Amino acid sequence: MPKHVLAKLEKELKDIKQALLVDIPQEIARAAGQGDLSENAEYEQALAKRDMFQNKMVTLEKRIAEVASLDISRLPKTRAAYGSKVTILDLDSEEEFTYTLVLPEELDGHPQHLSISSPIGSALVGQEEGNEIRVLIPAGVRRFEILELKTIHDVA
Repeated sequence: MPKHVLAKLEKELKDIKQALLVDIPQEIARAAGQGDLSENAEYEQALAKRDMFQNKMVTLEKRIAEVASLDISRLPKTRAAYGSKVTILDLDSEEEFTYTLVLPEELDGHPQHLSISSPIGSALVGQEEGNEIRVLIPAGVRRFEILELKTIHDVA
C-alpha cells in the first residue's frame, strides 16, 4: 500500500472534518443571526458548503479504504499495473515516452508520472511488453507499442 498517498488523503479528511465540526457551523450560526432565513443568501451558501464538505468526506473515506486495501504483493509480475515503469512508442509520431504508473493522488505535476485512471494509463494497465494498444483521447485515437515494462516488483 502506498503509505504516502494514504497519509495525504487522511490529512485532507482531517481538514474536512475540522471544517465540518468547527468552521462551517460557525458560518451557519453567523449567517442565521442575520435574520430572516428564507431570503438569506449567506445562510443558504453555508448550508450548501456543509453539504459539499459532507459529500467530499464520504468520497475521501471511500478512497482511503480503497488505497488501504491495495496489496502490492498481489499486483501482476508480467503485466503493467500500479508502480510499473513503462516505455512506450507512439506509433504515429515515432516518439518514445517512459512513465511510471501511479495513483491519481501521486501526480503532483511530475512529468514522468502517468495516472492509472487517465486514458493512456488505464489502457496500459494489464498489458504486457510488446503489446500494441489503441487509446481514445480527446484529440482522437492514438496507437502505442509497449517497448519495455518493469513492474513494481522489478522497480522496488
